[in-house]
Amino acid sequence: MLLITLDSCRFDTFQRARTPHLSQVGPVHKAQAPSYFTYGSHAAIWMGFTPGLTHSRQPWLNPKAGKLMRMANAGFSGNDADGIQLSGPNVIEGFRRLGYRTIGTGAVGWFDPGTETGAVLSQPFDAFFYPGNTWSLRQQLEWIDQQLEILTASDPAFVFLNVGETHVPYWHEDADWPREPSPCVPFDSPNNSRRHSRRQQRACLEWVDQELERLLNRFANETVILCADHGDCWGEDGLWEHGISHWATLTVPLLMRVRGEPVRARAK
Repeated sequence: MLLITLDSCRFDTFQRARTPHLSQVGPVHKAQAPSYFTYGSHAAIWMGFTPGLTHSRQPWLNPKAGKLMRMANAGFSGNDADGIQLSGPNVIEGFRRLGYRTIGTGAVGWFDPGTETGAVLSQPFDAFFYPGNTWSLRQQLEWIDQQLEILTASDPAFVFLNVGETHVPYWHEDADWPREPSPCVPFDSPNNSRRHSRRQQRACLEWVDQELERLLNRFANETVILCADHGDCWGEDGLWEHGISHWATLTVPLLMRVRGEPVRARAK
């Protein structure tokens, strides 16, 4: 199983971007994130609460209707019996108990294992890599490849990847713009620019799409959850960046493929 979070990626960014490889996972759904900042959303995902379509009654697309990763004794379990049944304090430990090798890498600072808060998100994994900055996707993918090479073809793996390039300052290796200053910082700033934020995040997402081709192909017949953990405000209602409850920070892309089959919204 593969879980990818595109940190801070807005839904409208995904809509506008050219993402031939990411879009092969399945149709993009306009979902609501479980929180408006990285730690909160990932802590919820670790309990099986992935981003969801709040008005849908379709399991998996709405975790309230039925979670794809269902924790035992974790409140209302929904009406779906085909989800992955897990036990333990979080989904990572749940997969380990099923015999999976759990492999994770997070780009943003909330995943720093050297901090007590970062350890909450990173320690459950059998192996975890924190690169030390938010623009290290190539390093992260190389590390994932190394971890998967250790396994035999029959060994199941749960792989988590948090992508940082779509997080402020919206920059990637080989970008044709400087890493600083960020076009999006909290509160009012002379450097804040909706136009530059939109252009740079979209360019980062399209670069990420190309870099993820090989990993996505590797999981083409497996279960994949691809989503953002939250979005960013770009001047809406005078607000910038994330860490605030607002439709722009809570509206995110969600794509799912379960056992090789894309998850599509059923007709009402």
